[in-house]
Amino acid sequence: MKLVSYNIQYGFGGDGRYDLSRAAGIVAGADIIALQEVERHWQRSNFDDQPELLSRLLPGYHWVYGPAFDMDASERRDGRLVNRRRQFGTMVLSKLPIVWSRLHALPMRRTLRPLNTRNAALECMIRTPAGPVRVLSLHLAHIAVEERLEQIDYLMAEHRRAPSDGGPWSGVDDEPVRNWTSGEAEPENSLAAIWMGDFNMEPGSAEYHRIVGSSPYHRGAAYLDGFVDAAAVAGEPVPDFHTHVKTIDGKVARRRLDHCFVGGMLAGRVRSISADIGEVASDHFPLRVDIDLETPGFAP
Repeated sequence: MKLVSYNIQYGFGGDGRYDLSRAAGIVAGADIIALQEVERHWQRSNFDDQPELLSRLLPGYHWVYGPAFDMDASERRDGRLVNRRRQFGTMVLSKLPIVWSRLHALPMRRTLRPLNTRNAALECMIRTPAGPVRVLSLHLAHIAVEERLEQIDYLMAEHRRAPSDGGPWSGVDDEPVRNWTSGEAEPENSLAAIWMGDFNMEPGSAEYHRIVGSSPYHRGAAYLDGFVDAAAVAGEPVPDFHTHVKTIDGKVARRRLDHCFVGGMLAGRVRSISADIGEVASDHFPLRVDIDLETPGFAP
């Protein structure tokens, strides 16, 4: 399956032009799409409902939107209150049905300066031919290592207890007349997971090792309840593999801030990883992952 993760910078390209259709055109065709920095009803983006617009630009996809924060943007028109929310968050689109989803509001440290914003991880359970997989589109804090470590610790704890927590509901419906289950079996909450998004961290950082561990003698070592970097187990990416370019202290920095981490049981299924280096539809480059989710059965 073809997966893509893309921080679309709310539709603004590296050239400063707002054009949501450019970003949609880039990710179109992938089987599972994880987007970050998607917003609703902001003045800077013409008060557009971007999730709705993206769903029209990308027909044929199931989709879920998860706002990291939600602010009042209501207005009165002809004396009538129009309720409207200004939101900013992440999105997942999938050619396969998204069985259930939930939003994780990540830990946040209040700042005096600079501006800090709430971050979130949108979790979607997708039944693939290989088995149920929890796909997360996430965006970690951009300021401090310590804040990102707290967010990763939160997500790792949620990940490891997922099978025992269960999904949206569990057990036997003792009030069938209320039809809680719509006749469906209990939804899965598999340990198999894929994290994609803008992590605001580079390979080798403290945050990176908090996710994959430190294994200098076994590159790509995989624990059953842990994660591996898709780039560490795929065919070698190009030497200049990066997803973001920024001038810092007068020097051009090429950094890999966007990542895909796969659960240990999926490590052997990653086929390739790449980035559309030079793409100008955002200030980040799309990250593409080819992974075998067609062959039935995970190998624990």
